[in-house]
Amino acid sequence: MKIVTAHTMQELDRRAIKEFGIPSRDLMEQAGRGCADHILAAYGTRKSKRVVILSGKGNNGGDGYVIARYLLEKEWQVLVIVLADRDSISGDAETNLVRLPEEIVSFCPGEGELTEKHADDLQQADVLVDALLGTGLRSDLTGVYLEAVELINSAPGKVVAVDIPTGIHGTTGRILGQTVHANMTVTFGVAKLGHVLYPAAEHVGRLVIVDIGIPPLLMDEAVGYDFLNEKLMAPLVKRRDRQAHKGTYGHCLIIAGSTGKTGAAALAANSAVRTGSGLVTLAVPESLNQILEMKTTEAMTLPLPDAGSGHLTIHSLVALEKHLSGKDALAIGPGIDRRPASVTVVQTLIETVSIPMVIDADGLNALAEDTSILHRRRSQNIVLTPHPGEMSRLLGSAIPDVAAIRISVAQEFARTYGVYVVLKGARTIIAAPNGMAAINGSGNPGMASGGMGDVLTGIIVSLLGQGYSTWNACRLGVFIHGLAGDLVAMEQGEIGMTATDLIKRIPLALNRLLNLPANYHQPA
Repeated sequence: MKIVTAHTMQELDRRAIKEFGIPSRDLMEQAGRGCADHILAAYGTRKSKRVVILSGKGNNGGDGYVIARYLLEKEWQVLVIVLADRDSISGDAETNLVRLPEEIVSFCPGEGELTEKHADDLQQADVLVDALLGTGLRSDLTGVYLEAVELINSAPGKVVAVDIPTGIHGTTGRILGQTVHANMTVTFGVAKLGHVLYPAAEHVGRLVIVDIGIPPLLMDEAVGYDFLNEKLMAPLVKRRDRQAHKGTYGHCLIIAGSTGKTGAAALAANSAVRTGSGLVTLAVPESLNQILEMKTTEAMTLPLPDAGSGHLTIHSLVALEKHLSGKDALAIGPGIDRRPASVTVVQTLIETVSIPMVIDADGLNALAEDTSILHRRRSQNIVLTPHPGEMSRLLGSAIPDVAAIRISVAQEFARTYGVYVVLKGARTIIAAPNGMAAINGSGNPGMASGGMGDVLTGIIVSLLGQGYSTWNACRLGVFIHGLAGDLVAMEQGEIGMTATDLIKRIPLALNRLLNLPANYHQPA
């Protein structure tokens, strides 16, 4: 599913009208009719249902007038409340307003009028339709619009948002002071970033996309982002060759662990095994080798000289150089600590290793000390997997600044340094050096626990070692990680989910995609 910015959607509308000669009133008609159809399908066609449609003065309000007309035809009891003066309604919106019976329309432009005249109507409505402001909102709600949002949210009826719930920034997903809590959002043409990014995504409800007649050529040309779901990801999973052997599916090397953090090393290695690697070697400080031998049955271990410290030393590099030959992908960082020697190991490997590489956790912290090393790297396929805190250290900026514009932050870093960025969090962002970006649609809050990032590192390095392109390894790896978490949640709930629980479901997630029916319909 393609996702676009609010500005891109406005351009699509403009081009459809100007370049293809599609009347704007036809686009509004299709939008309103499509929304009405979904209201009827979701909440019944029984006569005498009561619906209150709250409209602004712009085109979003015009969509509301079209909805009102179609619901009237189905003999619903309709009340349209316009939060504007009659004289301020113009264009296509006015064309559709005058087609409504005057007795069902009430104008409430002043603050307090809505509450005084229609508070009871909102409380008694079976369905409330939010056709107030659309995707053009840029500042916090105030006045009568804030009043309307609060009244909608306090009403017991089902809430349907037209295009986007009022109070959501259509591109960033920020909440602009307050927002409508919708049960269903009917949007037009294509989904917007504000529908899927948090915190806004919690208020969208079920998202439905209506085709309003924008030419497919324009839709294909529009710059957008992949929203990763099962239907999009399923074709990426490679089927196993009947004559395959363990050498067919790659040998990945994972450098991880230090005293107190052996769990991170084990999680990364075990997840790589579960993702389908033919061979996995886990390189750890030699003092910890016996512990990791017990924690990882299928992965091999490589003891690295540590002078009895349980941490990497510069002497670890000699052993690593000998064992990098024949490896298909490398991961470094989970649990290695931030000591100067560890930093040296990470920075040296970035400059000298040519195979695909995943850098995570303390590997990222080592990189943050000198990001210019990325310009001197040998590998053309480096994946960074930061959480917002690690991303802020890479950039030298504050965490809130990263969180506010996650997509552009990831894209800019990927372009600047020629790397792939997996910016973790709810709706993980994947960015490529060529400007492409994707937003993950899998995962749940149960995954907010220690070790989940180590599992993701193991999944991605495994896919790289198996020969997946870096872009596909990142997208598929992130989606599989979240899908495995979703499978755990389905079986045992979100609370108490562990990284080990998730690792056990990685094969189930992969095979779920592999066996997805060709005619599978992705739920909204």
